[in-house]
Amino acid sequence: MIVVTGATGQLGRLVIAALLKTVPANRIVAAVRNPANAGDLAAQGVQVRRADYTDAASLDDALRDATRVLLISSNQIGERLAQHRAVIDATKRAKVQLLAYTSVLRAAVSPLGLAGEHRDTEQAIRESGVPAVILRNGWYTENYTAGLGNAVAGGAIYGSAGTGRISSAARRDYAEAAAVVLSGEGHAGKTYELGGDTAYTLAELAAEVSRQSGKDVQYRDIPEGDYKAALLGFGLPEELAALLSDSDAQAAKGALFEEGRQLSALIGHPTTAWSETVAQTLKTL
Repeated sequence: MIVVTGATGQLGRLVIAALLKTVPANRIVAAVRNPANAGDLAAQGVQVRRADYTDAASLDDALRDATRVLLISSNQIGERLAQHRAVIDATKRAKVQLLAYTSVLRAAVSPLGLAGEHRDTEQAIRESGVPAVILRNGWYTENYTAGLGNAVAGGAIYGSAGTGRISSAARRDYAEAAAVVLSGEGHAGKTYELGGDTAYTLAELAAEVSRQSGKDVQYRDIPEGDYKAALLGFGLPEELAALLSDSDAQAAKGALFEEGRQLSALIGHPTTAWSETVAQTLKTL
């Protein structure tokens, strides 16, 4: 039985979609906080089980008969380590054969502010003794393309990444990698540094948006504090604005660049071109 936590999130749904290509639906468990939000997964034959990080009994039930578990990192910054520990402890009680965890690129040495909780989670996994594989995901291209509507309307993409190169990939690429690991063999004990095949600067991203949209879109590089203020002005919560502005500032120093191509090797084909993700997003505007 393969259990996917956070299964109704953006990444979780894509992981389950990828798994369904090779794994029978009744061998997949969507572990979710609110089962009412997973009706579409249940309709496909996927087992839906309640899993609350603050309720150990719910985690034990969600992991019933589990052989492999994907722990998708929580989005509750500042609370993630405790939540992750709860799942790790449950996998230990369930004696799962493989725990996969979605960490962040080069978590052990990354200067990204968000890397701290990932480092601590990786350490907790090692200390648990549960057989595990660490998926250190790089940036999602969608982290930037999600704001293209405002960029095209305002004629600018704002950031603090300078000329730093970003090796992002589409969310579905990372989801496919997780599915490969969960359904395959020989991954226990490994750590994968995952990123897109082709890197770009935010100036190059802006130029591509201009080319595809037919509108003049420039990259405006601004200080980290100003970028955070701009994100707050767009309505983002404080913690998320701080995370994104810090990530951009660290990207300027190479924190989001990865050239090992382990992601495309793992999924067996090139990662989704960032220009393709731009095109897909512009079609929805």
